[in-house]
Amino acid sequence: APSPLMGRRLLRVRRCSFNGPQASGLDFPSPRIPGPLGRPDMPLVLLCGLPCSGKSRRAAELGLYLREEAGKKVVEVAERSLAMERNLVYADSRMEKELRGVLKAEVERKINKEDVIIMDSLNYIKGYRYELFCLIKHTQTPHCLIHCETAVDVCSSWNQSRDPEQQYSQEIFDALVMRFEAPDARNRWDSPLFTIQKDDTLPFQAINDAIFHRKAPPPNQSTLNQPLSSTNFLYELDRVTQEMLMAILNAQKTSVPGDQITVPGTKVKIELTRILHMAELRKLRRQFISYTKMHPTEDIGQIANMFVQYINRSLH
Repeated sequence: APSPLMGRRLLRVRRCSFNGPQASGLDFPSPRIPGPLGRPDMPLVLLCGLPCSGKSRRAAELGLYLREEAGKKVVEVAERSLAMERNLVYADSRMEKELRGVLKAEVERKINKEDVIIMDSLNYIKGYRYELFCLIKHTQTPHCLIHCETAVDVCSSWNQSRDPEQQYSQEIFDALVMRFEAPDARNRWDSPLFTIQKDDTLPFQAINDAIFHRKAPPPNQSTLNQPLSSTNFLYELDRVTQEMLMAILNAQKTSVPGDQITVPGTKVKIELTRILHMAELRKLRRQFISYTKMHPTEDIGQIANMFVQYINRSLH
């Protein structure tokens, strides 16, 4: 069991999540989703690299240039602004996932028409960079990626020169180096890509051109919000699926794999091929809600049928 101290540290990370219900299970207000119409929102600049590879220094250099030379407003989203114990977080995959959710939610919350967002984090997972790319596609804002390609031995030396409370432990440092997924300019979510060595000068003008003189990636069906079919659709979608979730959990207490579970609101039964735990049910519910928002039904009474069918398909 985690120590009380570890719980307090995790809570401090959670409190920084302004709109991350996936991290805490609480119902926070939905983040502002900029629409695809009107003036595009301002760009997102992602920093990426090994631990202690110089990302924060590059973020500061770029922020200074954009403010003083380009006359732009700059907002930074950074790990170091969160009250967290990095060695604890990166030693626990669940806590690390929550951290990524906090940072992504903060980016989503701060995107607006005036500011340039600089995200200073490891951003070492290819799939996570793709999620951020989908976010900027939805808001129709340009982005670029700056990869601080610093040698491992140099990163290790820089890490050891930090104050002890700011250092990665050697075990965590080595693990993050092994897990790092280097960006590839051939991937649209990693492009445009600027790869910077430790003694390089940032190509300020090229970065400026990439984020201010390039069209944003067009949104596709998966990133556009579709019009909802009724004013109370979202309320009913949330209420019905939550009630069904609790009914499934209660029914499983007296069921075994192979049984068919009856839930309220539908005659279609859930074919229980195995026991479904709360975490998996919540994940299925989130996925179903996201899908249904983009493909709303005209008949609210069909939500329960659709959710059961979605669960059954997911189990086979």
